[in-house]
Amino acid sequence: MIKMQELRKDFTVRVKAGRLRREKRTVAAVDGVSLTVEPGEMVGYIGPNGAGKSTTLKMLTGVLAPTSGEVSVFGLTPVPQRTRLALRIGVVFGQRSQLWWDLPLHESFRLLRHIYRVPPAEHEARLRRCRELLDLDGFLDTPVRQLSLGQRMRGEITAALLHGPKVLFLDEPTIGLDVVSKQAVRSFLAELGASGDMTLVLTTHDLADIERLCDRLVVIDHGRVVHDGTIEALHARYGSRRSLVVDLDEPLPPGFALPGASMGAVEADGHRVTFALDGSSAGAAVAGLVAVASVRDLSVVEPDIEDVVARLYQAG
Repeated sequence: MIKMQELRKDFTVRVKAGRLRREKRTVAAVDGVSLTVEPGEMVGYIGPNGAGKSTTLKMLTGVLAPTSGEVSVFGLTPVPQRTRLALRIGVVFGQRSQLWWDLPLHESFRLLRHIYRVPPAEHEARLRRCRELLDLDGFLDTPVRQLSLGQRMRGEITAALLHGPKVLFLDEPTIGLDVVSKQAVRSFLAELGASGDMTLVLTTHDLADIERLCDRLVVIDHGRVVHDGTIEALHARYGSRRSLVVDLDEPLPPGFALPGASMGAVEADGHRVTFALDGSSAGAAVAGLVAVASVRDLSVVEPDIEDVVARLYQAG
């Protein structure tokens, strides 16, 4: 579906080189990225600010021409075949709008039907589904400029899907949204992905989006791919582990060791203990603990992906 081979994008910037003089410098925003994305995959493409995420998406959608390397989507080269490609992809940039600012939302949808030459029956069926799942009916007659950010983003996603694309590129789709709007957008995208008919590439700083939606995680830093795999593989690579937090009726005996786990923080009274699970199942650790101690309550805490990604960035 998507192929990138040694993809590179350079920008020329002017930097201060003295009190009155500036000199040109070439900066690689994307530096030799090679990836393939198969049909139906949901890929999270993340990285710190300036890592090259949005630049990559702009090359995939034909907005920017690469400096070197190869890129294709549906076998099409994005820039020279941008018009043909636009009929087969949907794009949502969180900071840009494809809706008409002064028109009611439903009029924007109607104009998009004519632009993409979508048959009326197909357009109506797709719009009906989006209305139901994204709860659009309450503001279809409202001018776009009067919509809240969450309402507008739901409109943007609908607009990107009305022509029936097979690939959806999303750049920061939940940025600035309230909790309710985020949940609506995530649930809708999760249902799209579950159908298997949609390939989704998502860039975001909200890692909850990645955990909820994506089965593959690509991390980019300084224009280069530093991780490509599952979230579980990322945790394993950087040593993050699940934790077992236990409330006990009595403190554990001195020197107690739980097989498959290491003891971490202990509260002052000794009744709450946190164990780091060393890859073993939580069930085995709980069984071993219950055999020697009176357990009042317990919980298994999953590793925080934000901490893992932060360590990855800090590692360079």
